[in-house]
Amino acid sequence: MQNRIITLDEFIIRRQKEYSLASGELTGLLRDIGVAAKIVNREVNKAGLLNILGAAGSENTHGESVQKLDLYANDKLIDCLSNSGECAGVASEENEDFIPIMPVDGKQSKYLVVMDPLDGSSNIDVNVSVGTIFGIYRRKSDPSVACNKEDFLQKGVDLVAAGYVLYGTSTILVYTTGRGVNGFTLDPTIGEFCLSHQDIKIPETGNSYSVNQGYYLKFDVEMRRYIDHCSDSNFGLRYIGSMVSDIHRILLKGGIFLYPNTRKYPKGKLRLLYECNPLSFIVEQAGGKAINSSLQRILDIQPTQLHQRETIAIGSPKMVDEMKAFVERYSV
Repeated sequence: MQNRIITLDEFIIRRQKEYSLASGELTGLLRDIGVAAKIVNREVNKAGLLNILGAAGSENTHGESVQKLDLYANDKLIDCLSNSGECAGVASEENEDFIPIMPVDGKQSKYLVVMDPLDGSSNIDVNVSVGTIFGIYRRKSDPSVACNKEDFLQKGVDLVAAGYVLYGTSTILVYTTGRGVNGFTLDPTIGEFCLSHQDIKIPETGNSYSVNQGYYLKFDVEMRRYIDHCSDSNFGLRYIGSMVSDIHRILLKGGIFLYPNTRKYPKGKLRLLYECNPLSFIVEQAGGKAINSSLQRILDIQPTQLHQRETIAIGSPKMVDEMKAFVERYSV
């Protein structure tokens, strides 16, 4: 039980000192994301009071209706990442192409950010939790020139940091730099994220599963058999429709999240770069597992497109292993 408040900034700086070669750039980048999260949180919390709810009247690159708050969150995150010069470029679910960021004060930035600025945004109108997902890579190209597309097409295993912000009954930022997972809850009275969940470990198993069961008949037979098993075992069905919310619950209480292929989305629907990789990195760091419907580890998949789609089964290690066994047993 900690006896004093540790803020996100203080925690990040402390952790930086543990790395003998740390230069402070990643630290600055994580702090920038923390600032952006506070700004987005403010707008999410007053969304019902302003003309910021609902669709913006356009579609994003995936043909999905873009919510006004999606655009706001996207713009604010890019603004914050552009100010300090620690980020060389951003790839967002809301933008068709990546965005190179101009150097600030001659800095040669080493890092890139991939993000889903507002996951689950269709839930905003009904006041259900939404979130921001981000991943940070070290760029591979010459830092003296603009970043390129290949810099972003890295495997999840190459992530140097990943995290999410959940805008719920309280606002929490969870992140990892490859040395465990920690969570910080926003204290609105002081305007700071404070350490609230130290060294998060996902339970080995759980008693709930998370899947859009309305698509049951559109799933492959092996996935239907596993879902039947969950139901027969009296597991609770918990599906929010906001991946950040579902993963956060599973991270703390155990369980499994499934988004398999369907007839409409034979390759899956979730984005590998913006959703699957960052959340898989976090869950693995907490002791969990993440694979796709072909039983391949998510973090080992080589991306070939910025908006590549993927299937996923992620959560408590024993439950993911159990799901894998069902696929091996029943797959044609």
